[in-house]
Amino acid sequence: MKQYAIIGLSNFGKFMLDELSKLDCEILVVDKKRELIEAIKDKVTSAFIADAMNEETITRLIPETIDAAIIDLGDSLEVSILVTNYLKKMGVKRIIAKAESSQHGEILDIIGADTVVFPNREAAKRLVPMLFSDAVFGYFPIGDDLVIAEVKIHKKMAGKSVIDVDLRKQSGLNIIALKKDDGYQQFVSGDHVLEEDEILLVSGSPADIEKFSGDKLTEGENKKKGNGLKLFF
Repeated sequence: MKQYAIIGLSNFGKFMLDELSKLDCEILVVDKKRELIEAIKDKVTSAFIADAMNEETITRLIPETIDAAIIDLGDSLEVSILVTNYLKKMGVKRIIAKAESSQHGEILDIIGADTVVFPNREAAKRLVPMLFSDAVFGYFPIGDDLVIAEVKIHKKMAGKSVIDVDLRKQSGLNIIALKKDDGYQQFVSGDHVLEEDEILLVSGSPADIEKFSGDKLTEGENKKKGNGLKLFF
């Protein structure tokens, strides 16, 4: 059975705990706040009220053989850096650390975090394209050059089959699934006739999604001037 440690129960740590607790695995949690540990102790295998800044505490509580350690110590940047270093020295297989800033993330990466997570940044990347385009309903960056997105078909596509529309050739997008009222239909036949307002789950580059949606979703210059500070007297 796989075993995971969560060190720090700020928001990201709590969400990771919620998701891991749905799986068949052992979960070990460390946090210095008694009320947080008391609230989750029945959901985990082991829960410890302890200060993670102490290296001896980490080496005593976290097994070297653990499958992964997740670090979320909120805005305690120094402590998260120290804990990452402690775990790296122990030889922990995988270290996932939440970063509060780009500089914090760079340091975590340098000292040995295998995965650095920027929850606020990732949330913004997913939300802004949906705010900006009426044709995009979900936006999930996989990397710099790959996005999975939920897009509404154009009116001009309605009544045509998937083969006739040929999204891959026309827009560089690959259809993954078709969204129905009861969820996603994973197999989409080439003979399927598209209906107005149907939602497709597609993959492609950010530029391909932008081209399909007809909106500027990628980074560019804002040429509007004079929209800054306004004073009212």
